[in-house]
Amino acid sequence: MSETDEGKRFLLKGGLVGGLALAAAASTAREAAAQSAPNSLLRTVLDRGKLIVGTGSTNAPWHFEDEKGQLVGMDITMGRILAKGLFDDASKVEFVRQDAAQRIPNINTGKVDIVIQFMTMSPARAQLIAFSRPYYVEGIALLTRPDSDKKSFDALLKAGSSARVSILQNVDAEASVKKVLPQATVMQIDSQANVILALDSKRVDAAAVDLSTVGWLAKRHPDKYADAGKSWNTMLYGAGMKQGDPDWVRFVNTTFDIAIFGHQNELYDAAARDYFGAEPPQRQPGLPRF
Repeated sequence: MSETDEGKRFLLKGGLVGGLALAAAASTAREAAAQSAPNSLLRTVLDRGKLIVGTGSTNAPWHFEDEKGQLVGMDITMGRILAKGLFDDASKVEFVRQDAAQRIPNINTGKVDIVIQFMTMSPARAQLIAFSRPYYVEGIALLTRPDSDKKSFDALLKAGSSARVSILQNVDAEASVKKVLPQATVMQIDSQANVILALDSKRVDAAAVDLSTVGWLAKRHPDKYADAGKSWNTMLYGAGMKQGDPDWVRFVNTTFDIAIFGHQNELYDAAARDYFGAEPPQRQPGLPRF
């Protein structure tokens, strides 16, 4: 037998053994988890056989109903990623619909195991609940029209005071826009829908909205909307959990890390492309990149 044939046999054998070893390890890990951390929610969820996630239902691309009435969106995908990690079955999850005001109370009363509902991480909230690692970095971005001569950030910047930008009314609204477009004319509007409507009606050249909204609309309606190519004011979105359960928090963080940066990335990558029109992070072997 040639060295080449012997090498092929070794690789094939190694691949088969490696695959079997991974499957066995996953099974063993679930069995071990069922016997470990007896006081952790991790044990409770495994014994129950399903994950209970608090989330919303009215905010695309995060959590909303599809044409069949099923919940979809990036938050929903993150819940399914956790279910896949727990049970090797992304369907073993129950979504509890709730409004934003119920997020922290439902965590602390135990109504849900975890909240995944585009929750901005903050020191004040971290005094009340435990957060996962961030699964998305939100920001302000500029939505424009593809047929406009001011569709790019550079064009808006060059236009000076003739560049008109709509933004949701609040105390920091004008300062937020002026941070990147110091000479722009800012129009503060009473609702997010009307902020975008001002762009549709050509009353403004750009709408300053969430980066995720820009990605969602530009992907869904490329003939109507464009991404100007500028984002700022970063905010972290994390999942919320009850404090005092490090085993549960570590499991959630590990599962998110593997989905975002590691090898079990199919669900996360598909959601990034579908909901944000964005390419997922490049994962390269070797030393970690932070």
